[in-house]
Amino acid sequence: MELNFYKPDQTVSGPAYSLWFKIMATIFSFALVVYAIDITRRFPLLEYGFSVKALLFFAALMLIISYYWFLRSTITIDEKGITQTWMYNRHVEWRDVRSAKMIGIPYLSWLFPPRLVVRTGSSFSTFNGGTKDILIEFAHISLAFQIHKQAGK
Repeated sequence: MELNFYKPDQTVSGPAYSLWFKIMATIFSFALVVYAIDITRRFPLLEYGFSVKALLFFAALMLIISYYWFLRSTITIDEKGITQTWMYNRHVEWRDVRSAKMIGIPYLSWLFPPRLVVRTGSSFSTFNGGTKDILIEFAHISLAFQIHKQAGK
């Protein structure tokens, strides 16, 4: 079985998350910050132990880091494979891909567009697409692997 059969027609690159998702992440993050400010006003947080302070600090830090990467994350599909930037970059080379399939959340595709799930050996990687061009390339990839799977039977 030849595993290195898929090559995209051209390099496609863009944001990993859609504008709607970024807007919702902004609203949600802002609401959490407002809630945190309200909590700090109503409770004497400085009187709590070190572990509570550390937990709250790291929760706020994770919110900031996640929000930053939701806004900055990009995806690139080229002749080498698929790469998505985030806190840590995900990269899958075409020669390692065993199957690919698009999955989505019913009734919420306007907010959470379909994702590409790629199986490599014994692991799975999920890639997000924030633009129409990336989603079209995801569909091409998924279709190519479905046809390849059908032809192999």
